[in-house]
Amino acid sequence: MTLPANAAADRTFQVDLRGLVDLLSHHLYSSPRVYLRELMQNAVDALTARHTLEPDAPAGAFGIRLYADGSVVRVEDDGVGLTEADVHTFLATIGRSSKRAEKIAEQRADFIGQFGIGLLSCFLVADEIHVVSRSARIPDAPAVEWRGRGDGSYSVRTLPASSRPRPGTTVTLTPRADAAEWTRPAQVHSLARHFGSLLRHPVTFDDGTGGAGVAVNPEPAPWAQSHPTPGARARALAAYGEEVFGFKPLDTIELDLPAVGLKGIACVLPEAVPAGRRHGHRVHVKGMLLSEQAEEILPEWAFFVRCVVDAESLRPTASRESLYEDDTLAAVRDALAERLRAWIARAAASDPDLLGRFLQAHHLAVKSLAVHDDEILRMLLPWLPFETTDGHCTLDEFARTHRTVLVTNTVEEFRQIAAIASAAGLGVVNGGYTYDRDLVHRLPEVRPEISVADLDPATLTAHLDPVDRETELAAAAYLAQARDALAVFDVDVALRTFQPASAPALLMDSREARHERTRSQLAREQEGGIWGDILGALRQEAPRAQLILNQLNPLVRTALTIDEPELARTSAEALYGQAAMLSRRPLRPAESSLINRSFLDLLAHALRKDS
Repeated sequence: MTLPANAAADRTFQVDLRGLVDLLSHHLYSSPRVYLRELMQNAVDALTARHTLEPDAPAGAFGIRLYADGSVVRVEDDGVGLTEADVHTFLATIGRSSKRAEKIAEQRADFIGQFGIGLLSCFLVADEIHVVSRSARIPDAPAVEWRGRGDGSYSVRTLPASSRPRPGTTVTLTPRADAAEWTRPAQVHSLARHFGSLLRHPVTFDDGTGGAGVAVNPEPAPWAQSHPTPGARARALAAYGEEVFGFKPLDTIELDLPAVGLKGIACVLPEAVPAGRRHGHRVHVKGMLLSEQAEEILPEWAFFVRCVVDAESLRPTASRESLYEDDTLAAVRDALAERLRAWIARAAASDPDLLGRFLQAHHLAVKSLAVHDDEILRMLLPWLPFETTDGHCTLDEFARTHRTVLVTNTVEEFRQIAAIASAAGLGVVNGGYTYDRDLVHRLPEVRPEISVADLDPATLTAHLDPVDRETELAAAAYLAQARDALAVFDVDVALRTFQPASAPALLMDSREARHERTRSQLAREQEGGIWGDILGALRQEAPRAQLILNQLNPLVRTALTIDEPELARTSAEALYGQAAMLSRRPLRPAESSLINRSFLDLLAHALRKDS
């Protein structure tokens, strides 16, 4: 029959299997080692189908047996098996899943696999896949042999039932030389334990040396075991967490979400972790390890724990190495977050020692949570440590001696004024760290008797006592020389008295003021150009920093009597440089140069005087 000229003929895609395998190895799977996980997963799904077919079969009647002797790798199961028609339909058609074809969508929660391409992962380590299977669905069904090759060809033949006495499937791989790393007996055994330690079906491994097979998963998951006392259970869970993660947990939190069939533990890290760093968590799906780096199972603020969980209803991605982001995962994440909040609440209510050790290590994580969680804020804010003028202490301790709490905007501001504020009896909290300022301002919600305000420079200046008129007049010449020397830095100089007397000078400056002075300087340098016009339009009166000299300090009193102009200027520069360094803010190049020059000039003056 001849098609009309405008008719379109249907054609079948031609698949380059080698190219597809290369795509899998470089873009879908993280490592060739997943071949064993895929084979074990297929075996587990086959066993699940067999139990559906024979629900009265005793537990443990069907299992998985692994074999590796260096020349072959073999995975055998007692699952539902395949007929010849199944083999043609499912093994020889890329992307077709028997689970899907049998309308398992209605009961997909019973199966791990979802995508029907796992068998192709075997081509990552072998050029040929040999499958022998016998169906349990048809009495006296013959065995079927399928050989698939990396070039895309395959062959199928039936075998006598005696060639496989029992239903099930055996997959045999002859590894390539370049895959020896992943197919050695010890490695196969290690991978089997890694992926299948929590599987619910019995799995054994045989290395071909003649000994009995070794159980890969000899015990159920630790949370599924019975223990004589709650203390014994807690110790067993902690020991499992230490075995899995390599650290002794500060505490373990049991996780149980029956709605999605999730069980597991969260191990509280004994030491602080960098802010924002998120640990990966071990997620098993129906016993099979899915991922060791599943960050998405917990919210970002929960970086103080590492979890190992086994779930029934979480959905894996196509590579089965991470979780699919859907409503179920979002609900699980919220529920697990609530479990962590509940643990913090229990520690706050009944175990102050544990709470103290937890906050000592993880106060930053709790602060990030408290900013957005009113319940945690009410429970823990008084117990959180902050940097204050009384040292590092909790807000509860600080509020006992300071009914008015002042808070700085930046770390620089706090370091500039901490010593002077402490000597003046002011209670100041360093609000420059992440979350701290916002949290301190919410203290009255927990302690209504406490008032909180940002530190106003005028508040501190009010505690700096003016000097008497005679002293001011006597120091006028020196102060004029000092102002002239420091004018290039937009710094004014004043004389006051304040405690501690050991502090010669205080530099009152702010980041905003420095930015405005920098902008003004750029505007002057760019005058006449487009950038000069833009910066000039924003021009404001540049605020000046203030160097406040302490008349109570012996060094300052000596400096005020200097009558040599150059020496007066040099001493003022040295006092400014020392105050700038004590503020711990970044020094401008000109300030670094001034500090070096003033030191050398003072040293030269001292040497001339001695000689």
